[in-house]
Amino acid sequence: MEEKRKSNIVMIGMPAAGKSTVGVILAKRLGYSFVDVDLVIQEKTGKLLKEIIAEEGDDGFLRIEEEVNAGLDVKCSVIAPGGSVIYGAKAMEHLREIGTVVYLKLTYEDLEKRLGNLKDRGVVLKDGMTLRDLYEERSAYYERYAEVTIDETGKEFGDVVDELRAYFESLERK
Repeated sequence: MEEKRKSNIVMIGMPAAGKSTVGVILAKRLGYSFVDVDLVIQEKTGKLLKEIIAEEGDDGFLRIEEEVNAGLDVKCSVIAPGGSVIYGAKAMEHLREIGTVVYLKLTYEDLEKRLGNLKDRGVVLKDGMTLRDLYEERSAYYERYAEVTIDETGKEFGDVVDELRAYFESLERK
């Protein structure tokens, strides 16, 4: 049986890795749609991410996030889920079925420079957990689920987009 190329591209990585920024530009360059899953969650619930976390707690938010990601039904799209999507096995299984999973890998130092207010970003950070703890915990998941890894060290978002575009266009030529 011939393996068919998946029609979606799924961006995973830490908050501030550029999933949305790179995703929007890549979608434009490839003629794809762009799906920001955080916005889909806000649309479905009628609440901001930080409101969901405040009302439902981290576990409640993760449950909603997994449900929304596991139910995505799109084609020819660049999908940017939240950084915590990797905690939902059902969601990740679905995303891998419908798309190629790309890990935008940042160094911890770059992450620290880019990140603003974590609470405002709707980042799930367990009590007593530092940003470094979160980085180390999530990096293992990102590595496990990634089919393509882009090391962003020393690169502008435009460089990352060019690299991904070249990769996906080369697949289409095969």
